[in-house]
Amino acid sequence: MLGKPTEKKPLWQRIAWLAGIWTVSVLSLGLVSYLLRLFMNAAGLSTP
Repeated sequence: MLGKPTEKKPLWQRIAWLAGIWTVSVLSLGLVSYLLRLFMNAAGLSTP
């Protein structure tokens, strides 16, 4: 495996992976912030 050259994927496929990873990370960050807000509101911590 060490001596085997790796194939370079097409540009569109690499960009699709990048966009997919970015989308999943943004959505997961939004979900975490939403859950934190729910827990804070349940504990009585809210803005006036």
